[in-house]
Amino acid sequence: MIKLRLKRFGKKREASFRLVATNSTSRRDGRPLEELGFYNPRTKETRLDTESIRLRLSQGAQPTDSVRALLEKGGLVEKRIRPAEVIGKLKQAATRAADAAAALKAEADAKAAAAAKAAEEAAAVAEAAAAAALEAAAAPDTVEAEGAVEA
Repeated sequence: MIKLRLKRFGKKREASFRLVATNSTSRRDGRPLEELGFYNPRTKETRLDTESIRLRLSQGAQPTDSVRALLEKGGLVEKRIRPAEVIGKLKQAATRAADAAAALKAEADAKAAAAAKAAEEAAAVAEAAAAAALEAAAAPDTVEAEGAVEA
């Protein structure tokens, strides 16, 4: 099987790569079947031999992930959405939906707690008013009774 891969060359810590067609069992820097382009990651310079690359792809050559990304940027291969990206996006959407639902539930619980507290306070105020009214109604009887005792 023929692979399209990057062959490293250049100084230490200043790597550049050649895009090559090689046998899948050969070493990374081994002798290639054909050199198809150049890529410098430091300057982002890319040169591609589009005719040769299209020929190799039509013959069934399989690009590595990094070469596929370069070919997608160069417009030689249609951008392919990887299954991991789809799954990741679905998980993110599910997480966002769960967070939104939790926030709505927390807000509803807070509103319910506030309404219950307000109702409880209103009941306490009403109970205090009723007790004061009963006390006020009972108080004149005792005042009259005290006044009657003094007379």
